[in-house]
Amino acid sequence: MFCADDRSTGEEEVGMSESTLDALLAEHADLERQLSDPNLHADAARARKVGRRFAQLSPIVACYRKLEAARGDLEAAKELAADDSSFAAEVEELAATVAQLDTQLTDLLAPRDPHDADDVVMEVKSGEGGEESALFAADLARMYIRYAERHGWTVTVLDETFSDLGGYKDVTLSIRSKGDTADGVWSRLKWEGGVHRVQRVPVTESQGRIHTSAAGVLVYPEPEEVEEVQIDENDLRIDVYRSSGKGGQGVNTTDSAVRITHLPTGIVVTCQNERSQLQNKARAMQVLAARLQALAEEQAQAEASADRASQIRTVDRSERIRTYNFPENRIADHRINFKAHNLDQVLDGDLDDLFDALAAADKQARLQQA
Repeated sequence: MFCADDRSTGEEEVGMSESTLDALLAEHADLERQLSDPNLHADAARARKVGRRFAQLSPIVACYRKLEAARGDLEAAKELAADDSSFAAEVEELAATVAQLDTQLTDLLAPRDPHDADDVVMEVKSGEGGEESALFAADLARMYIRYAERHGWTVTVLDETFSDLGGYKDVTLSIRSKGDTADGVWSRLKWEGGVHRVQRVPVTESQGRIHTSAAGVLVYPEPEEVEEVQIDENDLRIDVYRSSGKGGQGVNTTDSAVRITHLPTGIVVTCQNERSQLQNKARAMQVLAARLQALAEEQAQAEASADRASQIRTVDRSERIRTYNFPENRIADHRINFKAHNLDQVLDGDLDDLFDALAAADKQARLQQA
């Protein structure tokens, strides 16, 4: 996890902050100029990238401008108070405002996860527990889809394999935001990678006994374009086959489904829900690029720090992160000791309280490492 900025008041540190601010202000002005250029919007991917960066910098610039205005007002109030004591209260009020804005600006300038504005690819896979695990995997996928709907995001099912009872053996989702925001899909769903455990009476249980099973979730940022991650065509094996639906029912009479195997890493990506083989290949390449990017970043983070707990995210599915207890209507996140008795609402996509708690714990951990 990143650490907050060193808040030293030394002259060298102040100069560095001013230099950083000047660079950000200049970048913000340049981005604003680019967004006003009609030629930019002829390239949708480029326009979105510029728009997202502009959205990231805008709160910093707005806070800085408020701080500068408050500082000016404070200096003026001090001069007036020297001649008229009735302005003393205003001086105190403005001094508090300056301090508050200064702290806010420092927080905004703290290093952040560079992927927070990104869209994501999410995989949900059944694990221990057989058919019950597959049904739970379907519940998790539905939970994330409902959460995305609540936030106005777009969900595309790229690939899905059903169990006999209609659960998911595995499903791959692309989740995308519609606007340019500093805090995008990744900023909320990056916590979800890991093992999710369920405790409930399975539909296949005739004697009403509570069983425990699990499903795994993988989530990683989706690159804007495949070209952002270099992939050698010679490292790929591409197979095509016919798409299928629930219970193996054929839904396509042509070989439009695509399976791509990245030979150096053994990563396998499939996509069958687009209309053509070409579209399925393009989406599968997008997912492969996302997985390779996530793998490269995980390896770099592991080499840079021996403390795995300090990393922002993990694709290690051996770690149980959360338990969903149906008899008690309880959800428990084991990383932050979060517990709530609103499991029914959570499964309907009401996840913001949990995600807010995870974000707060993450921020506190970063500050402690400063």
